[in-house]
Order: sequence, then structure tokens, then C-alpha cells
Amino acid sequence: MSGRGACERARARLRRFPVLLAGCAGQAAAYGRCVAAAAGGEAGLRRDVCGEQFRALRECLARAVRGEQE
Repeated sequence: MSGRGACERARARLRRFPVLLAGCAGQAAAYGRCVAAAAGGEAGLRRDVCGEQFRALRECLARAVRGEQE
């Protein structure tokens, strides 16, 4: 049953996510502030409005994952 093994691996990755995200709290907060501000504005939330903040968060998470694997 390879499906069961895949589910277990996915669960293990999800359990690590809060720890990784905590290491990127500044980037996550900046992205959240941007999304909240854009959603509350007249123009509303549009694709790529917070692209810079999202990229910073994504890069931080990628670095955290790479650091964890070393």
C-alpha cells in the first residue's frame, strides 16, 4: 500500500510547517499586512499585488527547508 506511505510523508511535512513558518514570522507578517491592506482597499485584492512580500516569504521557507535537510 504505497498510498499509505505517501499520506504519512505528507503528514510529516505538514507537521513541520508551523516550525518553519515561525522562523519566517517577519516575512509572514509583512505578507499578511499587505493582503489585509489590499483586500480592504477600493481596488480590492488582485493577483500579484503582494507579489514581493509573497516571494520573500516563499524564499524564507525554502531556505528553512534546505537548512533542515542539511
